[in-house]
Amino acid sequence: MLPAGGGVKEAGRIAAVSARRLSVDPLSAAWRLLGATLVGRGVSAMIVEVEAYGGPEGQPWPDAAAHSYRGIGGRNAVMFGPAGRLYTYRSHGIHVCANVVCATDDVAGAVLLRAVAIESGLDVAQGRRGDAVRAAALGRGPGNLCSAMGITMEDNGIDLFDAKSPIQVLLGEKHEGVAGPRVGVSKAADRPWRMWLAGRPEVSLYRRSPRAPAPGESD
Repeated sequence: MLPAGGGVKEAGRIAAVSARRLSVDPLSAAWRLLGATLVGRGVSAMIVEVEAYGGPEGQPWPDAAAHSYRGIGGRNAVMFGPAGRLYTYRSHGIHVCANVVCATDDVAGAVLLRAVAIESGLDVAQGRRGDAVRAAALGRGPGNLCSAMGITMEDNGIDLFDAKSPIQVLLGEKHEGVAGPRVGVSKAADRPWRMWLAGRPEVSLYRRSPRAPAPGESD
């Protein structure tokens, strides 16, 4: 039995330890998030596909495909730490996409959540996506993932390891996955910075950006 008030302190300590597990390079953070549980707004899901993103020139992992590449400013400030925060943005001005911030304060790094497998709250996710969407496709793709989980632009900057947050991440044991090029980026297009759990039907298909150099001609 925990002493009076101990539950809060213990939960806080565990949350701090979990967040520190993401205070690493983007690739390591991506592997740690693969297979983790994403919980919030009536839905729980396993993360089955992620993409790692670095930061600007002069920092440890320069990445021309990252939103932080041109430096800190405006909405992307959350990408510069601390680890464990949520960074949201709109893709093509329409779809909300969610990233888990990694690295350390003032050093940019994030992991895009590309696909989840819904484990509970299927009816809630289905209601958000529509009855015609198959279960395996509910959280396939960054925009669909946020729609199914109820993640909005207003969630930008929330602490994913705070028990009071509407969206939380629960890290578990390491899962073995595979890696390949990121989807749809025109810069740094050949980096094998996308990771996924093999054999999962929820994982998205690889599509190379038509604006990317020919395979082998990008970093």
